[in-house]
Amino acid sequence: MPGPSRARRAVLALLTSCAIGPALAETPLPPEVRLALARAQVPLEAISIVVQEAGSSATPRLSWQAQQPQNPASLFKLATTYAALDLLGPGYAWITPVWLKGRLRDGVLEGDLVIKGSGDPKLVPERLWLLLRRVQQLGVREIRGDIVLDRSAFAVPAGTPADFDGEPLKAYNVQPDALLLSHKALVYTFTPDAANGVARVGVEPALQGLQVDAQVPLSAGPCDDWRAVLKATPADPDRMRFAGTYPLSCGERSWPVAYADPGSFNARLLQAAWRELGGRLSGVVRDGSAPTVPPTFEVSSPALAELVRDINKFSNNVMAQQLFLTLGATQRGSGTVEASRAVLRDWLLSRLGERGEGIVVDNGSGLSRETRMSAEQLALLLQAAWRSPVMPEMIASLPLAGVDGTARRARSGGGRAHLKTGSLRDVAGIAGYALGPNGRRWIVVAIVQHANAGQTRPALDALVQWALADAPRDGPSR
Repeated sequence: MPGPSRARRAVLALLTSCAIGPALAETPLPPEVRLALARAQVPLEAISIVVQEAGSSATPRLSWQAQQPQNPASLFKLATTYAALDLLGPGYAWITPVWLKGRLRDGVLEGDLVIKGSGDPKLVPERLWLLLRRVQQLGVREIRGDIVLDRSAFAVPAGTPADFDGEPLKAYNVQPDALLLSHKALVYTFTPDAANGVARVGVEPALQGLQVDAQVPLSAGPCDDWRAVLKATPADPDRMRFAGTYPLSCGERSWPVAYADPGSFNARLLQAAWRELGGRLSGVVRDGSAPTVPPTFEVSSPALAELVRDINKFSNNVMAQQLFLTLGATQRGSGTVEASRAVLRDWLLSRLGERGEGIVVDNGSGLSRETRMSAEQLALLLQAAWRSPVMPEMIASLPLAGVDGTARRARSGGGRAHLKTGSLRDVAGIAGYALGPNGRRWIVVAIVQHANAGQTRPALDALVQWALADAPRDGPSR
Protein backbone atom coordinates (compact mmCIF):
# COMPACT_ATOMS: atom_id res chain seq x y z
CA MET A 1 0.00 0.00 0.00
CA PRO A 2 1.24 3.53 -0.74
CA GLY A 3 2.48 5.59 2.19
CA PRO A 4 0.74 8.77 3.40
CA SER A 5 2.85 11.07 1.22
CA ARG A 6 2.11 9.05 -1.93
CA ALA A 7 -1.56 8.88 -1.06
CA ARG A 8 -1.63 12.64 -0.52
CA ARG A 9 0.03 13.24 -3.88
CA ALA A 10 -2.52 10.99 -5.54
CA VAL A 11 -5.41 12.91 -4.00
CA LEU A 12 -3.87 16.23 -5.02
CA ALA A 13 -3.37 14.99 -8.56
CA LEU A 14 -7.01 13.93 -8.73
CA LEU A 15 -8.23 17.26 -7.35
CA THR A 16 -6.01 19.17 -9.76
CA SER A 17 -7.25 17.13 -12.69
CA CYS A 18 -10.80 18.04 -11.76
CA ALA A 19 -9.93 21.69 -11.23
CA ILE A 20 -7.97 22.43 -14.41
CA GLY A 21 -8.91 19.66 -16.79
CA PRO A 22 -7.25 16.40 -17.81
CA ALA A 23 -5.08 17.88 -20.59
CA LEU A 24 -3.21 20.34 -18.40
CA ALA A 25 -3.06 17.82 -15.55
CA GLU A 26 -0.53 15.91 -17.68
CA THR A 27 2.05 18.72 -17.32
CA PRO A 28 5.26 18.04 -15.37
CA LEU A 29 4.33 20.52 -12.65
CA PRO A 30 3.92 19.00 -9.17
CA PRO A 31 0.24 18.46 -8.33
CA GLU A 32 0.47 20.72 -5.27
CA VAL A 33 1.61 23.58 -7.49
CA ARG A 34 -1.10 22.91 -10.08
CA LEU A 35 -3.80 22.87 -7.43
CA ALA A 36 -2.58 26.14 -5.84
CA LEU A 37 -2.50 27.83 -9.25
CA ALA A 38 -6.01 26.59 -9.97
CA ARG A 39 -7.23 28.03 -6.67
CA ALA A 40 -5.63 31.37 -7.59
CA GLN A 41 -7.34 31.18 -11.01
CA VAL A 42 -3.99 31.46 -12.75
CA PRO A 43 -3.44 29.33 -15.88
CA LEU A 44 -0.36 27.15 -16.09
CA GLU A 45 0.80 29.16 -19.12
CA ALA A 46 1.32 32.17 -16.81
CA ILE A 47 4.16 30.60 -14.82
CA SER A 48 7.79 29.87 -15.72
CA ILE A 49 9.82 27.45 -13.58
CA VAL A 50 13.31 25.99 -13.34
CA VAL A 51 14.48 23.62 -10.60
CA GLN A 52 18.03 22.37 -11.03
CA GLU A 53 20.74 21.07 -8.75
CA ALA A 54 23.28 23.77 -7.89
CA GLY A 55 26.64 23.14 -9.49
CA SER A 56 25.22 20.61 -11.95
CA SER A 57 25.06 20.88 -15.73
CA ALA A 58 22.56 18.01 -15.93
CA THR A 59 19.07 18.42 -17.30
CA PRO A 60 16.95 20.43 -14.85
CA ARG A 61 14.82 18.43 -12.46
CA LEU A 62 11.89 20.60 -13.56
CA SER A 63 11.66 23.05 -16.45
CA TRP A 64 8.42 24.68 -17.50
CA GLN A 65 8.28 27.54 -20.04
CA ALA A 66 11.80 28.32 -18.87
CA GLN A 67 12.81 30.32 -21.95
CA GLN A 68 9.75 32.60 -21.93
CA PRO A 69 10.82 36.26 -21.40
CA GLN A 70 9.18 37.57 -18.23
CA ASN A 71 9.20 40.70 -16.12
CA PRO A 72 11.31 39.54 -13.16
CA ALA A 73 10.36 42.50 -10.90
CA SER A 74 12.71 42.62 -7.90
CA LEU A 75 14.31 39.31 -8.85
CA PHE A 76 16.45 41.47 -11.14
CA LYS A 77 18.26 42.71 -8.02
CA LEU A 78 20.08 39.37 -8.16
CA ALA A 79 21.79 40.53 -11.36
CA THR A 80 22.65 43.95 -9.94
CA THR A 81 24.04 42.69 -6.65
CA TYR A 82 25.96 39.74 -8.11
CA ALA A 83 27.50 42.01 -10.79
CA ALA A 84 28.55 44.49 -8.10
CA LEU A 85 30.09 41.80 -5.89
CA ASP A 86 31.92 40.41 -8.92
CA LEU A 87 33.12 43.70 -10.43
CA LEU A 88 33.74 45.77 -7.30
CA GLY A 89 34.54 43.07 -4.74
CA PRO A 90 32.80 42.32 -1.41
CA GLY A 91 35.05 44.80 0.42
CA TYR A 92 34.22 47.77 -1.82
CA ALA A 93 33.20 50.90 0.08
CA TRP A 94 31.87 54.31 -0.97
CA ILE A 95 34.01 57.26 0.12
CA THR A 96 32.35 60.57 1.00
CA PRO A 97 34.98 63.36 1.17
CA VAL A 98 34.45 66.46 3.32
CA TRP A 99 36.20 69.84 3.11
CA LEU A 100 36.46 72.70 5.57
CA LYS A 101 36.83 75.41 2.94
CA GLY A 102 38.04 78.57 4.63
CA ARG A 103 39.86 79.73 7.74
CA LEU A 104 38.97 78.15 11.07
CA ARG A 105 39.53 80.31 14.15
CA ASP A 106 38.02 80.15 17.64
CA GLY A 107 35.38 77.61 16.56
CA VAL A 108 34.24 79.69 13.58
CA LEU A 109 34.69 78.48 9.99
CA GLU A 110 34.98 81.55 7.80
CA GLY A 111 33.85 79.71 4.71
CA ASP A 112 31.92 76.65 3.59
CA LEU A 113 31.53 73.06 4.72
CA VAL A 114 31.59 70.97 1.52
CA ILE A 115 30.33 67.37 1.26
CA LYS A 116 30.74 65.39 -1.97
CA GLY A 117 28.54 62.37 -2.58
CA SER A 118 29.85 59.27 -4.33
CA GLY A 119 26.62 57.25 -4.26
CA ASP A 120 26.81 55.77 -0.74
CA PRO A 121 23.57 53.77 -0.40
CA LYS A 122 23.60 53.93 3.40
CA LEU A 123 24.20 57.49 4.58
CA VAL A 124 21.56 56.95 7.26
CA PRO A 125 20.95 59.46 10.11
CA GLU A 126 23.38 57.88 12.56
CA ARG A 127 26.22 57.95 10.02
CA LEU A 128 25.40 61.54 9.06
CA TRP A 129 25.49 62.42 12.76
CA LEU A 130 28.98 60.88 12.99
CA LEU A 131 30.09 62.90 9.96
CA LEU A 132 28.92 66.17 11.52
CA ARG A 133 30.35 65.16 14.88
CA ARG A 134 33.71 64.72 13.15
CA VAL A 135 33.40 68.30 11.86
CA GLN A 136 32.85 69.51 15.42
CA GLN A 137 35.79 67.48 16.69
CA LEU A 138 37.94 69.48 14.29
CA GLY A 139 36.85 72.57 16.21
CA VAL A 140 33.95 73.89 14.14
CA ARG A 141 31.03 75.30 16.11
CA GLU A 142 29.82 77.92 13.67
CA ILE A 143 29.80 77.95 9.86
CA ARG A 144 29.83 81.54 8.58
CA GLY A 145 29.41 80.37 5.00
CA ASP A 146 27.19 77.63 3.50
CA ILE A 147 26.97 73.86 3.59
CA VAL A 148 27.70 72.93 -0.03
CA LEU A 149 26.61 69.56 -1.45
CA ASP A 150 28.33 68.18 -4.54
CA ARG A 151 25.95 65.65 -6.14
CA SER A 152 27.66 65.47 -9.54
CA ALA A 153 28.75 61.82 -9.33
CA PHE A 154 25.38 60.70 -10.69
CA ALA A 155 23.43 62.20 -13.59
CA VAL A 156 19.88 61.09 -12.82
CA PRO A 157 17.22 61.68 -15.51
CA ALA A 158 14.59 64.26 -14.73
CA GLY A 159 11.53 62.67 -13.16
CA THR A 160 9.45 62.37 -10.03
CA PRO A 161 8.82 59.56 -7.53
CA ALA A 162 5.27 59.33 -8.92
CA ASP A 163 6.42 58.32 -12.40
CA PHE A 164 6.22 54.54 -11.89
CA ASP A 165 2.83 54.04 -10.28
CA GLY A 166 1.53 57.43 -9.15
CA GLU A 167 2.57 56.80 -5.52
CA PRO A 168 5.18 59.49 -4.71
CA LEU A 169 4.98 58.94 -0.94
CA LYS A 170 5.82 55.24 -1.05
CA ALA A 171 9.37 54.66 0.17
CA TYR A 172 10.01 52.16 -2.64
CA ASN A 173 9.69 55.01 -5.18
CA VAL A 174 12.50 57.20 -3.79
CA GLN A 175 14.84 58.31 -6.58
CA PRO A 176 18.64 57.76 -6.49
CA ASP A 177 21.03 60.58 -5.61
CA ALA A 178 24.83 60.81 -5.44
CA LEU A 179 24.34 62.20 -1.92
CA LEU A 180 21.42 60.12 -0.69
CA LEU A 181 20.77 61.11 2.93
CA SER A 182 18.50 58.88 5.03
CA HIS A 183 16.98 57.44 1.83
CA LYS A 184 14.98 60.70 1.56
CA ALA A 185 12.36 59.12 3.79
CA LEU A 186 10.92 59.60 7.25
CA VAL A 187 9.93 56.89 9.71
CA TYR A 188 6.98 57.72 11.98
CA THR A 189 6.66 55.59 15.11
CA PHE A 190 3.40 55.22 17.07
CA THR A 191 3.68 54.06 20.68
CA PRO A 192 0.38 53.54 22.60
CA ASP A 193 0.02 55.23 25.98
CA ALA A 194 -3.18 53.54 27.17
CA ALA A 195 -3.24 55.37 30.51
CA ASN A 196 -3.59 58.70 28.71
CA GLY A 197 -5.62 57.45 25.76
CA VAL A 198 -3.10 58.51 23.12
CA ALA A 199 -0.34 57.13 20.94
CA ARG A 200 2.93 59.05 21.17
CA VAL A 201 4.35 59.98 17.77
CA GLY A 202 8.04 59.99 17.00
CA VAL A 203 9.77 60.80 13.70
CA GLU A 204 13.27 60.07 12.45
CA PRO A 205 15.13 61.95 11.21
CA ALA A 206 14.08 65.43 12.26
CA LEU A 207 13.76 67.96 9.43
CA GLN A 208 14.10 71.71 9.73
CA GLY A 209 10.69 73.36 9.45
CA LEU A 210 8.64 70.14 9.59
CA GLN A 211 6.06 70.16 12.36
CA VAL A 212 4.63 66.81 13.48
CA ASP A 213 1.68 66.20 15.81
CA ALA A 214 3.15 64.76 18.99
CA GLN A 215 0.22 62.43 19.67
CA VAL A 216 -2.93 60.93 18.21
CA PRO A 217 -6.01 59.62 20.12
CA LEU A 218 -6.28 55.88 20.66
CA SER A 219 -9.28 53.92 19.43
CA ALA A 220 -10.72 50.45 19.91
CA GLY A 221 -11.14 47.95 17.13
CA PRO A 222 -8.90 45.72 15.02
CA CYS A 223 -5.52 46.70 13.63
CA ASP A 224 -6.50 46.57 9.97
CA ASP A 225 -5.74 49.54 7.69
CA TRP A 226 -4.36 51.59 10.57
CA ARG A 227 -2.55 54.04 8.30
CA ALA A 228 -5.83 55.10 6.70
CA VAL A 229 -7.47 55.45 10.14
CA LEU A 230 -4.80 57.99 11.12
CA LYS A 231 -6.05 60.44 8.45
CA ALA A 232 -2.54 61.80 8.11
CA THR A 233 -1.21 64.56 5.84
CA PRO A 234 2.08 63.13 4.48
CA ALA A 235 1.76 65.15 1.26
CA ASP A 236 2.32 68.40 3.22
CA PRO A 237 6.11 69.03 3.40
CA ASP A 238 5.72 71.41 6.35
CA ARG A 239 3.18 69.76 8.64
CA MET A 240 2.24 66.18 9.48
CA ARG A 241 -1.20 66.16 11.11
CA PHE A 242 -3.25 63.21 12.35
CA ALA A 243 -6.96 63.97 12.19
CA GLY A 244 -8.00 60.39 12.94
CA THR A 245 -7.12 57.80 15.58
CA TYR A 246 -4.66 54.98 16.20
CA PRO A 247 -5.95 51.50 17.13
CA LEU A 248 -4.69 50.37 20.54
CA SER A 249 -4.64 46.78 19.29
CA CYS A 250 -1.80 47.63 16.89
CA GLY A 251 0.75 48.02 19.65
CA GLU A 252 3.83 49.92 18.52
CA ARG A 253 4.11 50.35 14.76
CA SER A 254 6.39 52.21 12.35
CA TRP A 255 5.43 53.86 9.08
CA PRO A 256 8.14 54.74 6.51
CA VAL A 257 7.10 57.59 4.22
CA ALA A 258 8.99 59.17 1.33
CA TYR A 259 9.29 62.90 2.02
CA ALA A 260 6.83 64.98 0.02
CA ASP A 261 9.46 67.47 -1.21
CA PRO A 262 12.56 65.37 -1.99
CA GLY A 263 14.36 68.37 -3.46
CA SER A 264 14.54 70.08 -0.06
CA PHE A 265 15.14 66.95 2.03
CA ASN A 266 18.94 67.16 2.26
CA ALA A 267 18.89 70.82 3.20
CA ARG A 268 16.24 70.39 5.89
CA LEU A 269 17.97 67.32 7.32
CA LEU A 270 21.41 68.91 7.51
CA GLN A 271 20.08 72.11 9.05
CA ALA A 272 18.23 70.17 11.72
CA ALA A 273 21.10 67.76 12.42
CA TRP A 274 23.73 70.54 12.67
CA ARG A 275 21.57 72.54 15.06
CA GLU A 276 20.74 69.48 17.17
CA LEU A 277 24.50 69.16 17.71
CA GLY A 278 24.61 72.76 18.90
CA GLY A 279 26.17 74.13 15.73
CA ARG A 280 25.31 77.46 14.09
CA LEU A 281 24.94 78.12 10.38
CA SER A 282 24.91 81.64 8.98
CA GLY A 283 24.36 80.64 5.37
CA VAL A 284 22.24 78.04 3.61
CA VAL A 285 22.50 74.46 2.41
CA ARG A 286 22.92 74.45 -1.36
CA ASP A 287 24.24 72.42 -4.27
CA GLY A 288 27.68 73.27 -5.62
CA SER A 289 31.07 71.92 -6.62
CA ALA A 290 33.71 70.42 -4.37
CA PRO A 291 37.26 71.82 -4.30
CA THR A 292 39.97 70.10 -6.34
CA VAL A 293 42.38 69.98 -3.38
CA PRO A 294 42.54 66.91 -1.08
CA PRO A 295 39.64 66.74 1.42
CA THR A 296 39.93 67.55 5.09
CA PHE A 297 38.68 64.05 5.92
CA GLU A 298 36.70 61.19 4.39
CA VAL A 299 33.84 59.01 5.56
CA SER A 300 33.68 55.39 4.43
CA SER A 301 30.51 53.32 3.98
CA PRO A 302 30.07 49.76 5.28
CA ALA A 303 31.47 47.10 2.93
CA LEU A 304 29.48 46.11 -0.14
CA ALA A 305 29.02 42.58 1.27
CA GLU A 306 27.00 44.11 4.11
CA LEU A 307 24.99 46.44 1.91
CA VAL A 308 23.88 43.76 -0.56
CA ARG A 309 22.20 42.03 2.37
CA ASP A 310 20.06 45.11 2.95
CA ILE A 311 19.27 45.30 -0.75
CA ASN A 312 18.27 41.67 -1.25
CA LYS A 313 16.78 40.75 2.11
CA PHE A 314 14.52 43.82 2.19
CA SER A 315 14.31 44.43 -1.57
CA ASN A 316 15.44 48.03 -1.13
CA ASN A 317 14.87 49.75 -4.48
CA VAL A 318 16.77 52.99 -3.98
CA MET A 319 19.83 51.18 -2.59
CA ALA A 320 19.77 48.92 -5.67
CA GLN A 321 19.59 52.00 -7.88
CA GLN A 322 22.56 53.53 -6.06
CA LEU A 323 24.50 50.34 -6.73
CA PHE A 324 23.41 50.29 -10.38
CA LEU A 325 24.61 53.85 -11.02
CA THR A 326 27.83 53.11 -9.14
CA LEU A 327 28.58 50.40 -11.71
CA GLY A 328 28.41 52.98 -14.48
CA ALA A 329 30.47 55.49 -12.51
CA THR A 330 33.23 53.00 -11.59
CA GLN A 331 33.38 50.89 -14.77
CA ARG A 332 32.65 53.52 -17.45
CA GLY A 333 33.45 56.76 -15.65
CA SER A 334 29.85 57.92 -16.00
CA GLY A 335 27.16 57.64 -13.33
CA THR A 336 24.35 57.61 -15.87
CA VAL A 337 21.56 55.16 -16.55
CA GLU A 338 22.91 54.51 -20.06
CA ALA A 339 26.42 53.67 -18.86
CA SER A 340 25.08 51.48 -16.07
CA ARG A 341 22.82 49.57 -18.45
CA ALA A 342 25.77 48.94 -20.76
CA VAL A 343 27.93 47.65 -17.89
CA LEU A 344 25.24 45.27 -16.69
CA ARG A 345 24.36 44.01 -20.19
CA ASP A 346 28.00 43.31 -21.00
CA TRP A 347 28.57 41.61 -17.67
CA LEU A 348 25.50 39.38 -18.08
CA LEU A 349 26.70 38.28 -21.52
CA SER A 350 30.15 37.54 -20.09
CA ARG A 351 28.58 35.27 -17.45
CA LEU A 352 25.77 33.65 -19.47
CA GLY A 353 27.24 33.66 -22.97
CA GLU A 354 24.83 33.52 -25.89
CA ARG A 355 22.08 32.33 -23.54
CA GLY A 356 22.15 35.82 -22.04
CA GLU A 357 20.91 37.31 -25.32
CA GLY A 358 17.52 38.97 -25.09
CA ILE A 359 17.79 40.20 -21.50
CA VAL A 360 16.32 43.70 -21.29
CA VAL A 361 18.00 45.90 -18.66
CA ASP A 362 16.01 48.97 -17.62
CA ASN A 363 17.31 49.81 -14.14
CA GLY A 364 18.98 48.10 -11.23
CA SER A 365 16.01 47.53 -8.93
CA GLY A 366 13.48 45.74 -11.14
CA LEU A 367 10.92 48.48 -10.45
CA SER A 368 10.11 48.56 -14.13
CA ARG A 369 7.58 47.50 -16.74
CA GLU A 370 10.30 47.06 -19.39
CA THR A 371 12.84 44.66 -17.82
CA ARG A 372 12.79 41.15 -19.29
CA MET A 373 14.59 37.99 -18.21
CA SER A 374 13.59 34.35 -18.45
CA ALA A 375 13.50 31.80 -15.65
CA GLU A 376 16.25 29.90 -17.45
CA GLN A 377 18.47 32.99 -17.52
CA LEU A 378 17.91 33.60 -13.82
CA ALA A 379 18.77 29.96 -13.09
CA LEU A 380 21.95 30.26 -15.17
CA LEU A 381 22.84 33.40 -13.22
CA LEU A 382 22.38 31.56 -9.93
CA GLN A 383 24.52 28.69 -11.25
CA ALA A 384 27.27 31.17 -12.12
CA ALA A 385 27.02 32.72 -8.66
CA TRP A 386 27.24 29.26 -7.07
CA ARG A 387 30.56 28.65 -8.81
CA SER A 388 31.97 32.12 -8.14
CA PRO A 389 34.33 33.34 -5.40
CA VAL A 390 31.55 35.62 -4.06
CA MET A 391 29.08 32.74 -3.61
CA PRO A 392 29.04 32.97 0.23
CA GLU A 393 28.29 36.70 0.19
CA MET A 394 25.65 36.29 -2.51
CA ILE A 395 23.73 33.49 -0.78
CA ALA A 396 23.95 35.20 2.62
CA SER A 397 22.31 38.29 1.12
CA LEU A 398 19.11 36.43 0.22
CA PRO A 399 16.09 36.26 2.53
CA LEU A 400 15.84 33.07 4.56
CA ALA A 401 12.39 31.63 3.87
CA GLY A 402 10.17 31.72 6.94
CA VAL A 403 12.80 33.60 8.94
CA ASP A 404 13.70 37.09 7.72
CA GLY A 405 13.43 39.78 5.08
CA THR A 406 10.73 39.72 2.45
CA ALA A 407 10.46 35.91 2.77
CA ARG A 408 9.79 35.84 6.52
CA ARG A 409 6.11 35.00 5.99
CA ALA A 410 6.79 32.15 3.58
CA ARG A 411 5.13 28.93 4.67
CA SER A 412 7.79 26.76 3.13
CA GLY A 413 11.50 26.38 3.56
CA GLY A 414 11.69 26.21 7.34
CA GLY A 415 15.01 28.06 7.22
CA ARG A 416 16.36 25.75 4.51
CA ALA A 417 15.84 28.07 1.53
CA HIS A 418 17.52 31.36 0.64
CA LEU A 419 15.04 33.00 -1.74
CA LYS A 420 14.83 36.45 -3.29
CA THR A 421 11.22 37.51 -3.78
CA GLY A 422 9.80 39.76 -6.46
CA SER A 423 6.43 41.37 -6.96
CA LEU A 424 4.68 44.02 -8.97
CA ARG A 425 1.01 44.60 -9.64
CA ASP A 426 0.85 41.61 -12.02
CA VAL A 427 4.10 39.78 -11.22
CA ALA A 428 5.17 37.42 -8.45
CA GLY A 429 8.32 35.38 -8.27
CA ILE A 430 11.03 33.66 -6.26
CA ALA A 431 14.62 32.78 -7.09
CA GLY A 432 17.34 31.29 -4.96
CA TYR A 433 18.67 28.12 -3.34
CA ALA A 434 16.94 25.38 -1.33
CA LEU A 435 18.79 22.77 0.72
CA GLY A 436 17.24 19.31 0.56
CA PRO A 437 17.42 16.71 3.36
CA ASN A 438 20.00 14.70 1.42
CA GLY A 439 22.41 17.64 1.35
CA ARG A 440 21.74 18.60 -2.25
CA ARG A 441 21.26 22.30 -2.97
CA TRP A 442 18.57 23.12 -5.52
CA ILE A 443 18.28 26.28 -7.59
CA VAL A 444 14.62 27.26 -7.63
CA VAL A 445 13.24 29.94 -9.97
CA ALA A 446 9.58 30.71 -10.60
CA ILE A 447 7.97 33.77 -12.19
CA VAL A 448 4.23 34.36 -12.52
CA GLN A 449 2.96 37.06 -14.85
CA HIS A 450 -0.81 37.40 -14.54
CA ALA A 451 -3.45 39.75 -13.12
CA ASN A 452 -3.85 37.32 -10.17
CA ALA A 453 -0.12 36.95 -9.56
CA GLY A 454 -0.52 38.30 -6.03
CA GLN A 455 -2.63 35.26 -5.17
CA THR A 456 0.03 32.71 -6.17
CA ARG A 457 2.22 32.72 -3.05
CA PRO A 458 0.78 29.33 -1.98
CA ALA A 459 1.81 27.91 -5.35
CA LEU A 460 5.36 29.26 -4.94
CA ASP A 461 5.49 27.85 -1.40
CA ALA A 462 4.35 24.48 -2.75
CA LEU A 463 7.10 24.53 -5.37
CA VAL A 464 9.75 25.19 -2.73
CA GLN A 465 8.41 22.35 -0.57
CA TRP A 466 8.51 20.04 -3.56
CA ALA A 467 12.12 21.03 -4.29
CA LEU A 468 13.09 20.50 -0.67
CA ALA A 469 11.69 16.97 -0.77
CA ASP A 470 14.62 15.86 -2.98
CA ALA A 471 12.06 13.96 -5.06
CA PRO A 472 13.06 12.34 -8.37
CA ARG A 473 12.51 14.25 -11.57
CA ASP A 474 8.78 14.40 -12.36
CA GLY A 475 8.08 13.97 -16.05
CA PRO A 476 9.32 15.77 -19.16
CA SER A 477 10.32 19.39 -19.47
CA ARG A 478 8.80 22.02 -21.70
